[in-house]
Amino acid sequence: MIASGSRVLAAVVLVALLTACATSPTGRTQLQFMPDAQMRSMGVAAYREMKDAGPILEDGPQVAQVGCVAEAIIPQVPDEYARDGWAVTVFDSDQVNAFALPGGKIGVYTGLLAVTDNADQLAAVIAHEIAHVMAEHANERMSTEMATAIGLGALQVAAGDDPQRQRALAVLGVGAQVGIILPFSRTHESEADEIGLGLMADAGFDPRASVALWQNMADAGGNAPPGFLSTHPSGETRIADLRAELPAAIYRYEQARAAGRRPDCPS
Repeated sequence: MIASGSRVLAAVVLVALLTACATSPTGRTQLQFMPDAQMRSMGVAAYREMKDAGPILEDGPQVAQVGCVAEAIIPQVPDEYARDGWAVTVFDSDQVNAFALPGGKIGVYTGLLAVTDNADQLAAVIAHEIAHVMAEHANERMSTEMATAIGLGALQVAAGDDPQRQRALAVLGVGAQVGIILPFSRTHESEADEIGLGLMADAGFDPRASVALWQNMADAGGNAPPGFLSTHPSGETRIADLRAELPAAIYRYEQARAAGRRPDCPS
């Protein structure tokens, strides 16, 4: 019966792949069920709730720095990703974090600003987060979890009340989490690094700062989970991948500077 259930799962995933395929900016095939309008609406609603929960900073040097960096990057982002324009908020929190949401909403936590040494490093983070929106990773993540849930639901029905089958289903559930959902997250992070590196370079920020940023992050991160169980690539993997992308990004940076894109943001 479990083998039959596995065939059901395979059929569900196959149908999903055939009916909901999309392509990311790097050319990677994606699974996307959710309408763009719904993703934007969800992003705007989540952003509003986070702002209401606060606290946020309205002005000051940190707000000025974040605003300057974001304003330099945003013109390099196609209009389709924020049809109503972008909004940027600085959250007064020790979290070393930032985000960008569908619908053009960006949040930066003050804890992150304690780790970034200059505007170029901050640009690496903001460009990385915007890259998640450009690659529609939120849609892909939700769609992947939905397909997994549908498949596991079919197996639940197939397993019935048999304890041995239920134990096998539990093992399969762990396999789905480690083998399907987490690898997609690591893929998203690596892809956002690649897209974000080019985006910050196009805005006139030095892409070499991304390597120093993630070295800072590694120093601030303390003990991290093993790479294969993490939703982010390991620090060493991330830095090596960034270094491999630097020659192309530096060329784009030099082109941007030659075109007059030289952001003068406070550090």
